[in-house]
Amino acid sequence: MSRLVLGSVSQKILNEAQCTVRVGRSHRPPNAAPVRLLIGVDGSPDAAAAVHAVAARTWPVGSAVRLVTALDARMCTALAFQRLPGQTGTERSDTDESGWMAETLDAIAAPLYKRDLAISSIITAGDPKQVLLDAAEHWEADTLFVGARGLSRAERFMLGSVSAAVAARAYCSVEVVRAA
Repeated sequence: MSRLVLGSVSQKILNEAQCTVRVGRSHRPPNAAPVRLLIGVDGSPDAAAAVHAVAARTWPVGSAVRLVTALDARMCTALAFQRLPGQTGTERSDTDESGWMAETLDAIAAPLYKRDLAISSIITAGDPKQVLLDAAEHWEADTLFVGARGLSRAERFMLGSVSAAVAARAYCSVEVVRAA
């Protein structure tokens, strides 16, 4: 009950830190290689920052990255106003959300292709909080990376935070990346 009212220390740090925060959990033996890294991608600059954070590090040979997108009604509405990285006007070639998201995944994953990583992606309908948790568990991810939007306390209360929800409930480590 006190965690509900006061919040846990890790949740407070996660919500209020101005830097990247990692909630570490171990479900495999230390130094087990290769690793499986799951990245939540929604087409936002915050998701791109998470991809860049993964691409900037050195990973054991054979490590894999899976990009996961959850399409829900709120996201589909927001997609109507977004452009692919590098687009300047209305050259969007695909009007359905999953087609647009597939193009976005290819564009956002560019830094990962330069690394020696096995890369895959999935696009699924549903609540991002649950989709990311399910994908991490079924794929047996070692770490789940998500971007942080930096919502205010009121916005987090009204909308809920995907990063806070997955950090609280994921069985694996979760890293919430905040762009510098």
